[in-house]
Amino acid sequence: MTSTLIWIAVALFAIGLYLSWTAGRLDRLHARIDAARAALDAQLLRRASVAQELATSGVLDPAASIVLYEAAHAARQAEEEQREVAESELSQALRAVFAETAQVEAVREAPGGEAAARELTEAVRRVPMARRFHNDAVRAARALRRHRKVRWFRLAGHAPFPLAFEMDDEPPTTLSERAT
Repeated sequence: MTSTLIWIAVALFAIGLYLSWTAGRLDRLHARIDAARAALDAQLLRRASVAQELATSGVLDPAASIVLYEAAHAARQAEEEQREVAESELSQALRAVFAETAQVEAVREAPGGEAAARELTEAVRRVPMARRFHNDAVRAARALRRHRKVRWFRLAGHAPFPLAFEMDDEPPTTLSERAT
């Protein structure tokens, strides 16, 4: 009888230890999602700021400046529910404004334009990477949260279900070609 109770206690301890380890892993994944989201937000803000700065610099033609400024401003001011749409529209505006190599060359020839073009190139290149890191962390957390043991024992606590950040982040080809 005593040995049976000892084995039951050992089994319960092992199960508890495993569940604790799983809950810790899930907590680390949620922390990784938070860090990746902060990095993504920083890169999106940087891209919008550089685009807005370039739009107000007077280097672009007036129509391109207005399109770029309005898209960048909308991306910076967007509420969380509209953020993906606003960021996608900024990507589309960047592709429309920098569709031709002549526009990029005009920016580069302006005083300080080489640095501005380089900064914009870096910003549009980093956004897809930051989004990919965020979405990979979300995918890992979702996979773990789908397991029965996580649902049955409520190991996720009250943490909201992680959502991927889906947007059009294709950079303008004229900027990405020049960077390589």
